[in-house]
Amino acid sequence: MSYITHPGSLLLLCIYLITGALQAQSAREIIQKADAKVRGTSAYAEMSIQVVRPKWTKTMHLKTWTKGKDKSVSLVTAPAKEKGTVFLMRGKEIWNYIPSIERTIKLPPSMMMQNWMGTDMTNDDLIKQSSIVTDYEQEIVGSEMVEGRNCWKIALTPKPEASVVWGKILIWIDRKDYMQLKILYYDEDDFLVNKIIASDIKTFDRRVLPSKLEFIPVDKEGQKTIIRYQVWKFDVNIPEKYFSTRYMKRLK
Repeated sequence: MSYITHPGSLLLLCIYLITGALQAQSAREIIQKADAKVRGTSAYAEMSIQVVRPKWTKTMHLKTWTKGKDKSVSLVTAPAKEKGTVFLMRGKEIWNYIPSIERTIKLPPSMMMQNWMGTDMTNDDLIKQSSIVTDYEQEIVGSEMVEGRNCWKIALTPKPEASVVWGKILIWIDRKDYMQLKILYYDEDDFLVNKIIASDIKTFDRRVLPSKLEFIPVDKEGQKTIIRYQVWKFDVNIPEKYFSTRYMKRLK
């Protein structure tokens, strides 16, 4: 038995398939996949953070544990001066344990825009890392090569009700492995303020990811912060007590 398909039906089928493919690769879904890739359900990482200034540099070493989008704790393991310092983030709140005075301090809202540990990242940046999914509208605006990889170029504009710092964000995401390879941050007057450049791609726990991130304030010549990941594991078992203020001084 043979079936004859009407040409109009074929056209409708093609339109349906094309539309479905476009929806499957919407800007929002791409952003969500890229965000989920660096999180997993939980993650553990060991890294170095190098603060570069025109006349000096400083390197810190940290261990971090994260669970979901709203729980993270970081332990400074070097240098000796900051060793044992702990930062706990839960939701939109941050606590800091300072071993030299054996005190845990909750950071007030007035400190959210201050630089974190002398780096080029603010406390607010750390809290709102995932807001690109929830607080912005996403749109694919082009395709470009970054680090030799074909990337989606996606523009993010704040939702009217969102309380965010940036007037616009441009992000380049690798089409193959959903890596965030470049991010540009603009203020409300459309001036470029900060940029993040990712490179040195490696495989961590079967995930292909950039192991080096450079945070660069564009108006401060010779200044940047470089994060290098040495260990990065995903979907690991992390005790809930790690994210409590009572456990901060016992974290190792």
